[in-house]
Amino acid sequence: MYELLTGPALWLAFAIAVIGLAVRTVFYIQGLNWRLDRVAYTAHPAAAAKGAIRSILAFLIPFANHSWRAKPGFTVMFFTFHIGLLGVPLFLEGHAVILMERFGIAWPTMSMATADFLTIATLVAALGIAVRRMLLPEVRIVTDARDWFVLAVSIAPFVTGLMVVQGVGDYDFWLLAHIISGLAWIALLPFTKLFHVVGFFWSRAQLGMDFGIKRGGMKYKSFDW
Repeated sequence: MYELLTGPALWLAFAIAVIGLAVRTVFYIQGLNWRLDRVAYTAHPAAAAKGAIRSILAFLIPFANHSWRAKPGFTVMFFTFHIGLLGVPLFLEGHAVILMERFGIAWPTMSMATADFLTIATLVAALGIAVRRMLLPEVRIVTDARDWFVLAVSIAPFVTGLMVVQGVGDYDFWLLAHIISGLAWIALLPFTKLFHVVGFFWSRAQLGMDFGIKRGGMKYKSFDW
């Protein structure tokens, strides 16, 4: 079972994710209004690129904009969760070994102590995010079952991985559960709100280009929109 999950199943999960994310990206771009969006972007590429980069960086850097500074507690939880969510799977030594064995890719790794710390921090941040969703009315009203499903799918590999590392219960059971939950997370990227792993960049870039060109960004050049 281990060989199947870390071999053909892993290839399949990555194929589903890559193809699915590419298809959704194409649909996103095709969904832009030609006259309102694409004409402006192609006519003013320099302003568009500048606005896109500025918009993306403003939300990638903690406390770089007013939204992050207005809610410091949530900002810390948000960035802790996402750093752990990406950092541990990418740089865990055990995962790097699988990448080398299955794909022939040499990958840098983090120490187990760092991985353990980030795992705990990610789970604590996820708990904080869940409590926030339940306690704040303005967040609770826009949270539905899909949001809880995405959160559960995202933390499942961390919970099961922690069980493996700590030697809790049946090692083989938790190892297989860890691999299956990780593959499920990868395969679900294009079909759930996890699409924001790439969709974030497209949407932030579009907003940045809009503000960089149409919404006052080129006012000094008498831009009509």
